[in-house]
Amino acid sequence: MDDETYKFKADLWVWKGDASWHFLTLPQDLSAKIKFFSAQPKRGFGSVRVEVRIGTSVWKTSIFPSKTSKAYVLQVKAAVRTAEKLVVGRTA
Repeated sequence: MDDETYKFKADLWVWKGDASWHFLTLPQDLSAKIKFFSAQPKRGFGSVRVEVRIGTSVWKTSIFPSKTSKAYVLQVKAAVRTAEKLVVGRTA
């Protein structure tokens, strides 16, 4: 699974908590595949290390399982949102 590449589109959304963290939710079928095939031991909160590319922005981070959506979520940092002109509610 380490060398796998997956493409998907998702709407950018904001966490409804104290912080204004922005996320993309991976598709449920892709999330199930990642969970099943992830060979690495799970990290804190069940996270999985990934390398992400959105447009020309590339970075290493972790995805986290969401009980609500039953899928992994990917936090998108401000620098990437700015560089890629990502807007809440728009598909990325």
